Amino acid sequence: MTPFTSFSMASKIPIIVSLLLLFFATTIRSYEDPTKKTMEQFSGYPTTETQSCNSDIPSSSLSVDSESLQRQLEKDVLARRFIKDLMGRSGLSVHEDAVGNIFGRWEGTESELPAVATGSHIDAIPYSGKYDGVVGVLGAIEAINVLRRSGFKPKRSLEVILFTSEEPTRFGISCLGRLAGYAKDQEDLSSVFMKEGHYSAFLELHIEQGPILEEEGISIGIVTAIAAPASIKVDFEGNGGHAGAVLMPYRNDAGLAAAELALAVEKHVLDSGSVDTVGTVGIMELHPGAINSIPSKSHVEIDTRDIDESRRDTVIEKVHLSAIAIAEKRKVKLSEFRIVNKDPPALSDKSVIEAMQFASQHLNLSHKFMISRAYHDSLFMARISPMGMIFIPCYKGYSHKPEEHASIEDIANGVKVLAVTMAKLSLK
Repeated sequence: MTPFTSFSMASKIPIIVSLLLLFFATTIRSYEDPTKKTMEQFSGYPTTETQSCNSDIPSSSLSVDSESLQRQLEKDVLARRFIKDLMGRSGLSVHEDAVGNIFGRWEGTESELPAVATGSHIDAIPYSGKYDGVVGVLGAIEAINVLRRSGFKPKRSLEVILFTSEEPTRFGISCLGRLAGYAKDQEDLSSVFMKEGHYSAFLELHIEQGPILEEEGISIGIVTAIAAPASIKVDFEGNGGHAGAVLMPYRNDAGLAAAELALAVEKHVLDSGSVDTVGTVGIMELHPGAINSIPSKSHVEIDTRDIDESRRDTVIEKVHLSAIAIAEKRKVKLSEFRIVNKDPPALSDKSVIEAMQFASQHLNLSHKFMISRAYHDSLFMARISPMGMIFIPCYKGYSHKPEEHASIEDIANGVKVLAVTMAKLSLK
């Protein structure tokens, strides 16, 4: 549907935009700004008054403690309880599926139609920041609050989703919420799967995780595509020995095989001919891990991505051939070369892109079309629903590190664009 093809949409959207502008103009720099207060309560920023929502929950309940998985799980439970409480306070009906995805639903006037959904994740990698994913969950709830305060009545139902374990650090696989491996029975299993067409659209608000928006002074990034990620695990086995007693010509060093493969990854990525091809050796482990012992085993984990699936797959094949050649040259055994996942890229839906552009223009916010080179929950939601992503600037592009930061003003801009986009898509 093109903008203003029906009188009802033409009359409602400008009113929503005006109400949003009025609301945020009066609250954005006030301490009572609900976006700011929610971020403070959730992530532990300083406050000067008693928190009114779940005051028994520690304000730093989502900080990562890598020393104890049990403590991580306890904090995850507290964080989930906090989110469900916020959803309930926002008037959403809340339920949780068999793998822990949490849904908050605002019923529309035509609730039988496929809903418009938005959401992200709240888990994090060790020693990371407070904004990756969290902005998309808290921002989604606040967008619902803004629409409710404006008097908006959705035609299609609106849903907020908290996805389980988007990051791979806890269970070794990303976006765990898309899987159903531990469902106890068929009824649990069927509750997890969503068929194509379950949602009319899915949106995700997220920090850019790169420096472009901040450097160019642009408020909103409209994502047109998400790069295709792949993960590989490689194991070499050689002969260990004393670091001083075994001469270099007689060594079968599994550690050097791993190091050489890491350099081969870099070479094949650079030889792809595209700046969009990237590769990272994020894990390298040596056994026995002693300074005076020749490594007898090595383990490498590789991440490679590209917006072009075939080009990425070519890099993977070249890395595999290099692993075989390195093992032969160094007289070690290539005991494993396993592709853990190899996902296709995702393209944002044209109608969702148009709705995000419409919202940005009517809110007088500068915007830019861009590609996401990091993967997100949206990558997998694109398999069952038209998808779009809204990026906001983050400090120096920092992400997956403690310095990760997004300003309250930028978060509020993202929430406004999300709210107007959801409203427009709900009325289709």
